[in-house]
Amino acid sequence: MLYFQSLYQVFKLNSTPNMLEYFKVILSKVSFSKSLFEKELRKAIRSILMEELVELRDWCYKKFGHIYQSVINRCFSSVNLSLT
Repeated sequence: MLYFQSLYQVFKLNSTPNMLEYFKVILSKVSFSKSLFEKELRKAIRSILMEELVELRDWCYKKFGHIYQSVINRCFSSVNLSLT
């Protein structure tokens, strides 16, 4: 319950929350687990706008690339970012 309350507080403070910011919070919170991180990253890739994928990818590499570079590579390998 506390987990969802903290998510609510993050988005309540932000007047225009979007899915990209939502998934950044989620990925940060599950970064302790490789399998959860990969699951949520795949969900984020399916859910956010195509225009936001490059930003998500760059953010993931910057924040988690030192830990999960292979996961990030695998998740984004099937995404065609040239359309953005």
